[in-house]
Amino acid sequence: MLISQNVSMVKPSITLAVSAKAKAMKAEGIDVIALSAGEPDFNTPQHICDAGISAIQSGFTRYTPASGIIELKKAVCEKFSRDNGLEYEPSQVIINCGAKHSVFLAVFALTSPGDEVLVPSPYWVSYYDMVKLAGGKPVVIEGKLENNLKITPEQLKNAITNNTKLLIFNSPSNPTGMIYSKEELRSLAEVIVKYGIYVLSDEIYEKIIYDGKKHVSIASLSDEMFKQTITVNGVSKSYSMTGWRIGYAAGAEEIINAMGTVQSQETSNPCSISQKAALAALTGSQDFLEQWVDEFSKRRLYIIDRLNSLDGVSCITPEGAFYVFPDVSSFYGKSYN
Repeated sequence: MLISQNVSMVKPSITLAVSAKAKAMKAEGIDVIALSAGEPDFNTPQHICDAGISAIQSGFTRYTPASGIIELKKAVCEKFSRDNGLEYEPSQVIINCGAKHSVFLAVFALTSPGDEVLVPSPYWVSYYDMVKLAGGKPVVIEGKLENNLKITPEQLKNAITNNTKLLIFNSPSNPTGMIYSKEELRSLAEVIVKYGIYVLSDEIYEKIIYDGKKHVSIASLSDEMFKQTITVNGVSKSYSMTGWRIGYAAGAEEIINAMGTVQSQETSNPCSISQKAALAALTGSQDFLEQWVDEFSKRRLYIIDRLNSLDGVSCITPEGAFYVFPDVSSFYGKSYN
């Protein structure tokens, strides 16, 4: 076999493939509405763009430390303290080439061949293949509709074996938009602490929340959960910076150092210009967010109303992120013409 076994088992990103197809159709003059990539349609706020431009003009265009510049690491620490009640040192933080990269590095740093990684469904498509690429075994836990597509402590407990190493956790969720309450997180945390598994908490949508709901970082629930959690976030969604490619992760220093070792051999460092822009995003005005979330909420309610008006289709109302996950199971096994 010419291609490595690990790579041959992995599928290309379906999200990016659909997005590329839509762009190709638009280039042909076809009127297309692309509902594929999770990408805000707002422009990056001007003060963030200005920081990137300033970085270029001042010559900040060379290599940086592999794990990111210290100013940005400190800003990430301040953000975690301010927003999430999590106290990290810069040595426990790594800056990556997007939160997707952060997730992959964490999976890669923690997963050995044969390790099982729990993936609650519905899940973002890349989680599953990241685990396979790292040589691990993805184990899917199905979030039931009667529980608003969220997993229960009982399901989590039943999925854990002697080979379980990691749980990939995402709240607010892509693709369902559902949020785990503090009480639900506490119940899951009891199981996680009891069995001593790690948690990769992907919190990239934490700022996009509706109807007075609150985001809670699972690492904030106890000292044990803090030690067992790698918290991932980034600037792509909350600041409309998907193309700038800056994510970050925080956790135990040993794990963060391992992620940094891989990154140093893989990308050398995150983009210097984008790091300066991300610094401006985390430390500058956040006033635009309220308007963005209001607009997302209006669109959410519109599409939910339209979907639920279709015969045979039902859709729960998302509490966060900017996705809807309609139930079309009434059409399974049926055909038309």
